[in-house]
Amino acid sequence: MQKTAESLANDSDHLSASPRLFENPLLDKLSRVHWSVPLFVYIPVILALAVVSLQQVSPLAALGGFLIGYVIWIFTEYFGHRFPFHWQYPGTFGKRIHFLIHGVHHVHPSDPLRLVMPVLLSVPIMLIAHGILKQIFPAVYVYPVLTGFITGYLIYDETHYYLHHADPKTKLGIFMRRFHMLHHFRDPTRGFGVSVPFMDYIFGTQHIRPKE
Repeated sequence: MQKTAESLANDSDHLSASPRLFENPLLDKLSRVHWSVPLFVYIPVILALAVVSLQQVSPLAALGGFLIGYVIWIFTEYFGHRFPFHWQYPGTFGKRIHFLIHGVHHVHPSDPLRLVMPVLLSVPIMLIAHGILKQIFPAVYVYPVLTGFITGYLIYDETHYYLHHADPKTKLGIFMRRFHMLHHFRDPTRGFGVSVPFMDYIFGTQHIRPKE
């Protein structure tokens, strides 16, 4: 049955709604974030880390560390989205946690203020990444690798917003938007790579064309 204009408008209102998540007004306000906030927060951090990196190692070594950090982010994005974000945690409390982490985004995928990570969530992730990298890499390579990791996160965040609210014209942009929309509206158990959809082809979670 073809949807009426009124039902389509209601669907649009539902998809773009921004529901209250917390009773505390400040906490609820902090759960919403404009797409530009990560740029203002993390571009200075990336630049500062790049400067320090170039003071510690050669440009070639810094570039190598950057690329390693970006690759680490690629795996973090894919597996983080596939498992922690989509894991069905047990019990009422588990359902609440899942909804706060990612469920709300699938219920209201066009909410413009919940498409990039709140700083309260992204900063701890970066601090944890920094702590782990310190245990893995020699001290002089920690900042180059962290630079690549944070850059990957920033690309992911801004790509996510773009795919939900832009109208791409290039073949790549159209493919990536369709790939992510299929994750939302056809099969949420596939298509976990937001900025890196090729990861789904590597791990066999790409979208499969339905049979006629």
